[in-house]
Amino acid sequence: MGGWAVGRLGGFMAALFLTAQDPASILDRASATFDTVRTLQADFIQIVENPMLGDPDTTRGKLFQQRPNLFAMRFADPKGDRVVADGKKLWLYTPSTTPGQVIRTVIPGMGTTGPNLIGQFVDHPRSRYRSRYVQDALLMDGPADVIELTPLVVPLEVPYSSATVWISRKDGLIRRIEIEEKSGQRRTIVLQNLTVNQPVQAREFRFSPTSGVRVVDQ
Repeated sequence: MGGWAVGRLGGFMAALFLTAQDPASILDRASATFDTVRTLQADFIQIVENPMLGDPDTTRGKLFQQRPNLFAMRFADPKGDRVVADGKKLWLYTPSTTPGQVIRTVIPGMGTTGPNLIGQFVDHPRSRYRSRYVQDALLMDGPADVIELTPLVVPLEVPYSSATVWISRKDGLIRRIEIEEKSGQRRTIVLQNLTVNQPVQAREFRFSPTSGVRVVDQ
């Protein structure tokens, strides 16, 4: 068979594969899986790309979640930065960029700094998003389905215009999120060494400002 025919057949098979994937069904499985998660821990890599600021900003650390409303990101790089949702308030402590200050706000229902980091994409996805199957991908722990999500209605509290999620075929959990923020930034969060339903130390969800740190309420 000639190269042209082989190439055309390959393209046809790829198109057929994509057509056969039902993003709604994949999201249904991810939703059912996430309903069984009570605690979650993972190493994270976060990459923020802003075309106005030059090189991407890459940070790393450990992420913790305990449903319904506890969440924390403990940064190893830059060391000392923390994001903590303690069940009542969200604390944003970034001494790497704003030393001597912590911002205290209400816990957001959407976005990348609260208990709904993963749940916002798999909670009733059929009624909240238009979904499109993008491709299959190979992650560190196996194959995944890549799905693009566009909110059907964009309330003010949703800080993104679209998101793309990598859902593991092994367990139905999200391993990677790429968000197109309304500000023009692209934010990518990669989760590795993910474990669920294991005890999380209570101290991870507590934040007490040290002496000399000014609390700014917003």
